[in-house]
Amino acid sequence: MSAIRLLVLGAVRQHGRAHGYQVRGDLEYWGAHEWSNAKPGSVYHALKQMAKQGLLHAHESAPSTAGGPPRVEYEITGRGTEEFLRLLRASLVTYDQKIDIQSAALGFLVDLPRAEALDLLRERVRRIERWRATATEHYVPDDGPDRLGHIGEIMNLWVHRADTDAAWTQGLIGRLEAGAYTFAGEGEPFVGVLAEGAENPYATGERHPGDDR
Repeated sequence: MSAIRLLVLGAVRQHGRAHGYQVRGDLEYWGAHEWSNAKPGSVYHALKQMAKQGLLHAHESAPSTAGGPPRVEYEITGRGTEEFLRLLRASLVTYDQKIDIQSAALGFLVDLPRAEALDLLRERVRRIERWRATATEHYVPDDGPDRLGHIGEIMNLWVHRADTDAAWTQGLIGRLEAGAYTFAGEGEPFVGVLAEGAENPYATGERHPGDDR
């Protein structure tokens, strides 16, 4: 699974229709270029590839007022929405993944109904607990990991990460059960994308050939 796929589909979906530079700006606004592979080249490549796959529809817009070439605006398709939701659900329950995928999923958590989000997070905790039980049963000696020398620290690290993830997820579940955030179907959602022309305080300022397309 790739975080960039989920991030790009989610950003386009939130806008309704957006050109590549807008999508890039949103991901920089979220800091995704720091915690994922959402670099400019990856963003523009993902947009083009998913348009070819029928997940996005590419519209050629009018030339810019500055006299530049026509920009391509992207709109998510029905298939794209299905893929976005599939990736989102899988990212929320899957434990053995990179942190950027989990982070991307959290960014779109409220795109789901609250009850479904809670069910997925509870399933995540169950999967972590199953993984932990299996790992400690088969890989940790009865008298503790010290018997494995410094190699035992590898399992210590993974068990600690599992425990931390489970505790954090349980905390999030508690906050959502208490009514935190606005989920799909509950009212006006939090606006997490930049409006056209809005200043991005977190923009890298790095130019890329795809910025004008």
